[in-house]
Amino acid sequence: MTFKATLKTAFIVAVIAATVRPCAADPMLADFDYPFEVRHFEFTSQKLPLTMAYLDVAAQGTVSGDTVVLLHGKNFCAGTWDKTIRALTGAGYRVVAPDQIGFCKSSKPEHYQYGFHQLAANTRALLQKLGVRNAIIMGHSTGGMLAFRYALMYPNETKALVTVNPIGLEDWKAKGVPIATVDQLYQGELKTTADSIRDYERKTYYAGEWKPEYDKWVNMLASMYEGKDGELFAWSQALTADMIFVQPVVYEFGNIRVPTLLLIGEKDNTAIGKNRASPEVAQRIGNYKELGPQTAKAIQGSILVTFPEYGHAPQIQDPERFNAALLKNLDTLRSQSKLN
Repeated sequence: MTFKATLKTAFIVAVIAATVRPCAADPMLADFDYPFEVRHFEFTSQKLPLTMAYLDVAAQGTVSGDTVVLLHGKNFCAGTWDKTIRALTGAGYRVVAPDQIGFCKSSKPEHYQYGFHQLAANTRALLQKLGVRNAIIMGHSTGGMLAFRYALMYPNETKALVTVNPIGLEDWKAKGVPIATVDQLYQGELKTTADSIRDYERKTYYAGEWKPEYDKWVNMLASMYEGKDGELFAWSQALTADMIFVQPVVYEFGNIRVPTLLLIGEKDNTAIGKNRASPEVAQRIGNYKELGPQTAKAIQGSILVTFPEYGHAPQIQDPERFNAALLKNLDTLRSQSKLN
């Protein structure tokens, strides 16, 4: 092969690689652009200097005066809220969307005692820095568990609570899922690839369906596992997976006293640890068609909106329908709130 032919072949390979992998391997997502300006909150927690990345997007048009804080899930980031942010700001809400410590563009300390109470405190510190009072707290997936915890910890600063297919609506360990050590979780995280993420999300999040636009978020997540520092992200994911499993919030739903909206895709079957459960246990956990009404009944006065044909992320599967339901019910929650 001539030198010229070699260069041509190398160029073709590079083009193909760039097409397949739109973001470079990087546990901090430096090469993955969010749809809005990324800002940074520097603070100290557990004797560590940390940086929390966040989006702060101003309201458009007639301003409501309220701020919605968006909390991402374990396999998602602040940027994943793109279409929800546009709908909220277009309706007059200011939106703050942080990347939690351990995730996405934020610090990933090797030694950190992860807890939903800690992440809630970190989020509150960010809001205090931004001068945000009495926010509407909205969380998806793991962010839904965090939103529940935030509302329980700071009820006098939570104007309303919204959760989108939150996990933690049941206690998996109590239902028979074996516990795993952090070391075991870490070894599992090290095996993560774009293909394994896509396969998991297709089966678990989207009820067997897949659209090409979902690949953007798969590649975003997969890129953090790759490269020489990918093990650091895998370690943080193991630590946060342990946090999710051992810190159930389901037993405290009766203590929530803020106006609450539950947005539930009924085809979701997400359950942490399902892969290590017996077939009998795996079959009876993660049933959101049942978990949604159970949770609504447990949270006094809550509103339940269901999406029967959608899975774990209805805000991604059908943004137009989801946003219409969200905005309509936010008006109801605001009228019920005791906070200005």
